Amino acid sequence: MQTTPGTRVEAAELPRTGRRRQRTLARPTLIQGVGMVTGSRVNLRFCPAPPDSGIVFQRTDLRDAAPIQARVESVTGTARRTTLGSGPNQVTLVEHVLAALAGMRIDNCTVELDGPEPPGLDGSSEGYVENLLTAGVALQHTAKQTFVVREPVTVSQGGATLSIYPRDGEDLVISYLLDYGPGSPIMPQSHTEIITPDRFRQELARCRTFVLEHEAVELQRRGIGRHLKTSELLVFGPKGLIDNRLRFPDEPARHKILDIVGDLALSGLELTGHVVAYRSGHPLNVELAKELTRLARRAGADW
Repeated sequence: MQTTPGTRVEAAELPRTGRRRQRTLARPTLIQGVGMVTGSRVNLRFCPAPPDSGIVFQRTDLRDAAPIQARVESVTGTARRTTLGSGPNQVTLVEHVLAALAGMRIDNCTVELDGPEPPGLDGSSEGYVENLLTAGVALQHTAKQTFVVREPVTVSQGGATLSIYPRDGEDLVISYLLDYGPGSPIMPQSHTEIITPDRFRQELARCRTFVLEHEAVELQRRGIGRHLKTSELLVFGPKGLIDNRLRFPDEPARHKILDIVGDLALSGLELTGHVVAYRSGHPLNVELAKELTRLARRAGADW
């Protein structure tokens, strides 16, 4: 596996274990909104897909655009958000959509959109989750394989670490420790969540993306999110949150877990284990997804 410079990987085999039936949507469903990066109006359509097709993004605004598989091989950017595809045929900030699909255990879905990013909504996955619920779920006859972690797998870089450990039980658990250091307006915080559809919807889907005020100023200087107001996402200034209120006291840590759910979905695996994250972001999330994909292939899975 190629890793980013300075990334350390410690890995173990992932044995295969139980199965469940794959799931897709019962019918197509449409959601509209404005992209957080470009500010452009975007139409996104979730469509049912055949077994074993996974999650696929399809740009409908580009003539003859190839489908973009939501897999680690398609990742072309992890700076502040996860980007798939190359050249003009790209989709950026995919993690909130992927988190909603993975959190609700939708295995196969074609995501059609007429722009370079999904609707930003309120910076969370809640709108996507509610939209998926209106479409309903259809069980498919093909099995979805689960991988159980027997030994730790760790990636680390620059003082940040992301690991997955064995655990009792059948679900994935994720813990996040957020610490921006002394003097930060975001206090150190942590959260642990079991990833089931009910828990994802209740405890994670509503948690919004966040940014420090000086970071927001720099992003807008570069033309990113110029249309956004401080009341439309979580912006932390020197004295704390600006023009907004938290939905949970630890909403930033919860949103980090939401991002991990979305990024790990790029492995194509349903995991049983305990993910523990310390100061990690999209680059390490994707590195762990790559490592898990590599181990799954070594274990003999048909990818």
